[in-house]
Amino acid sequence: MEEIVQDAEDRMSKALDFMRDEFRGMRTGRAHPGLVESIRVDYYGSPTPVKDMASISVPEPDQIVIKPFDASAISDMEKGLLASDLGITPQNDGKLIRLKVPPLSEERRKQLVSRAKEIAEESRISMRNVRRDANKTFEGSKKDGDLSEDELSDCKDRIQGILKNLENQVDNDLKRKTSELMEI
Repeated sequence: MEEIVQDAEDRMSKALDFMRDEFRGMRTGRAHPGLVESIRVDYYGSPTPVKDMASISVPEPDQIVIKPFDASAISDMEKGLLASDLGITPQNDGKLIRLKVPPLSEERRKQLVSRAKEIAEESRISMRNVRRDANKTFEGSKKDGDLSEDELSDCKDRIQGILKNLENQVDNDLKRKTSELMEI
């Protein structure tokens, strides 16, 4: 039973990590490398994250500079950045790509907050599905005679405690991201 609890906790944590990665890629009006790190670019036929292809720096609060390790990949990177949902047009000078991060409009901020809420809810749903699967496994073990009623209740309580803890982290991260998005 310990393995099932540990597996459930790991899977729930992965949902939280996924949400945090999504939040890191959301534009807040300030430049930071997380905006472009995970954007995938077609590099010799395989989708490759920008962070694996280039060094990313933020020389100014509203600018991101991407310097490819392979200069021949700069046009592929530019196409990938244009195709992403970032909404910023890259400026290519042949050696590096500059992204000027414009301030967000109030309407766009509200759209991003709405998207952040959707991502958080998807994360919560994923965690609840993991709880459901673990509880089904425990109930199956009880039917097989491997668990008593008290042990079943304890296992379900542990899973519920883990879920509540991780959902609180989701709520805290969402509040932080919402305030970050709404600040001017």
